[in-house]
Amino acid sequence: MKRMLSAPEIYLYRESVDFRKSINGLATIIESDTDLPLGSGALFLFTNKQRDKIKVLSWDKTGFALWYKRLEKAKYKWPTKEKNEVFTLTQFELDRLLSGFTIIGQELVRINDFAMT
Repeated sequence: MKRMLSAPEIYLYRESVDFRKSINGLATIIESDTDLPLGSGALFLFTNKQRDKIKVLSWDKTGFALWYKRLEKAKYKWPTKEKNEVFTLTQFELDRLLSGFTIIGQELVRINDFAMT
């Protein structure tokens, strides 16, 4: 998932969202809460209340795409104390976030090994 996701702009929506929302619901959040253009090719990141899931919404000139990642035994460190609704990320920060690192400071998110059965 890390290398598939790249864009000129990457925006992280600070507030947790209802993860029953899909493409239309997440697009509505961006349109109603921000001044960001949905059709710009940017990535828009969202998390759930428990901070163990991420959804990434993007537009690629043919339609919307939605990626989903769930952590098995950890939580994402999300910037909740920023003043703006949207937090801008670099590609490096996105890669770090999806690899299990916090994007605030240098702390590694502890991810326990697990086996799929």
